Amino acid sequence: MAQFPVNTHRLDPYRNFKFQVQWDNEVIPGISKVSALCRRTEVLEHRDGADPSRSLLSPGATEFDRIELERGVTHDTAFEDWANLVHNAAGDAAMSLRDFRKDVRIELLNLQGTPVKAYNAFRCWVVEYQPLSELDANCRGMTCERLVLQTEGWERDVALSEPTET
Repeated sequence: MAQFPVNTHRLDPYRNFKFQVQWDNEVIPGISKVSALCRRTEVLEHRDGADPSRSLLSPGATEFDRIELERGVTHDTAFEDWANLVHNAAGDAAMSLRDFRKDVRIELLNLQGTPVKAYNAFRCWVVEYQPLSELDANCRGMTCERLVLQTEGWERDVALSEPTET
């Protein structure tokens, strides 16, 4: 079976440097890094009372790793705005219980900029916000803004099929 059913000429996998992230139906500008999506399922061990010589294994609860987003510091306030929905700087600890969770879409793009695979992360909320990375005058790196999201799960968007490359 061909790796790419529609584009059978393609032998190489997709590159990982073209992607976009969306929430609230908007592409968030400048994101340069997204952590790997990972889920783990707990292994439950049990024994049949009639067979004491071996254990049986079954799947248990599934956990989803946090998603880390990083971008160079810009004047776009999307990271800060979302982080502020969880942490109210006014001091009264009030927060929007309706708006602080968002669905996030991560799209992998081919070299033409067409989405080829997409994942939807559900009911995400900000657990860590870093508005500035360490500042170092001796380093030539750029300063970054970082957002860490807790998610209740993610899945691949199976409605997005392989596009025909031209």
